[in-house]
Amino acid sequence: MQTKPDPRGLGYLPDETPTPGKLLVFAFQQVLVMFPATVTVALLTGFHVSTTIFASGLATLCFLLVTRGKIPLYFGSSFAYIAAVLSVVGSERIVGGIATDAAISEAQFGIICSGLISILAGLIVSRFGMEKIEKVLPPTVTGSIAMIIGISLAGTAMNQAAAYADGGTSGTAWAAALITLAATVLFSVYLRGVWGQLPILLGILTGYVVSIPLGLVDFSRILADGVLVAPHFTLPTPNLAALAAIMPIAIATIPESTAHLFQLDIYVNDLARKKGAGTYKIADKLGLNLIGDGIGDIVASLFGGPGGTNYGENISTMAITKNFSVKMLGAASLLSIVLSFVGPLSNLINTIPGAVINGACIFLFGVIAAQGVAIMVNKEVDLFDARNLAVIAVMMIIGLGGHYGFSGSGNIPFLGLELPAIATAAVAGIVLNLLLSIGRKETPPPVRSGQ
Repeated sequence: MQTKPDPRGLGYLPDETPTPGKLLVFAFQQVLVMFPATVTVALLTGFHVSTTIFASGLATLCFLLVTRGKIPLYFGSSFAYIAAVLSVVGSERIVGGIATDAAISEAQFGIICSGLISILAGLIVSRFGMEKIEKVLPPTVTGSIAMIIGISLAGTAMNQAAAYADGGTSGTAWAAALITLAATVLFSVYLRGVWGQLPILLGILTGYVVSIPLGLVDFSRILADGVLVAPHFTLPTPNLAALAAIMPIAIATIPESTAHLFQLDIYVNDLARKKGAGTYKIADKLGLNLIGDGIGDIVASLFGGPGGTNYGENISTMAITKNFSVKMLGAASLLSIVLSFVGPLSNLINTIPGAVINGACIFLFGVIAAQGVAIMVNKEVDLFDARNLAVIAVMMIIGLGGHYGFSGSGNIPFLGLELPAIATAAVAGIVLNLLLSIGRKETPPPVRSGQ
């Protein structure tokens, strides 16, 4: 029996479709949200930007098809791969900011192999069920991963918002970033109806308009290339060094992808409850999600795109806007593919100042971290339990300390190796949780006073 719809239940569930006009606007908002992080990965690793945008859209489309439209997630380039890819590409092999085709091809091979690991994990989960995987990836691990990812991105958002990467802070950059942040937060809290579903887009547009008189927008870049410019495609080349360096990164993206799925389940079912629409068993599709994630890696890397995973930024946007429409995400993926071919459109998005994008990201990345807390609250994690505290504490310090320490490289030097902080935190959390679970009988969390 369905409950009476809650008047606050405005939004779109995965199997619902906005009207065509709204669909395009919502899709464009999703593209804007994924754009900065996805393009940043390309810039940092020497991959071609247009190819990366194309790969993101195509991988998302394949993910939605493989998961039969049951999981509304967007696929984008993952920061977890940056250090491993750079170890293969090598700074000396980058010419003019772009890696050589040979270097990209070798990295592609390692990324494809990491996709195979995700697919294998998905098949295991599908065969043995959620209960088995939750013993390895409990909410203490997945929630901590989400928090680490969100907080580890904080430095990127703040530095770019202040234009610090250009050699120092800029008063105009700060002005644009803070106005964007304030507008985005105010729109998300106070707008209602259709406008209330577009706070990210409206916040970015507000910041963009403000940036024009501040001299932060370079319109000359819009027509810098031809109208139609095909992405630069490369084919993978087998390489054992690339396989060894990149393939293990799946260990980091599997918990990350799992955390995102649990986050999505919470928010979709909250909207479904308010709309009296029953229950969406999204979290039960973890195996299918991991298979789709692995296929996304393979598809993206076949054409020369960086490794990736489903995007917390897009989940945050869906949670804020209450729009989880699969068809909307499909439209966003097609729009990304089109943008990768249309020079002026892609260049127009590139004119949005980094300060504006990252002003909005200050909010978005914080929401990613907060969703990690939501996972633990939803799963009723007992934070007075010594084992849970140990797992969370060790993961947070390894992940965040490793990311911000050691000259901010994001890697942990260990016995001559460079270990990616997020991946290392994930492995440490998984191993520690399994060790501390030996001989332990699970008991329900104690009832606190006032409950």
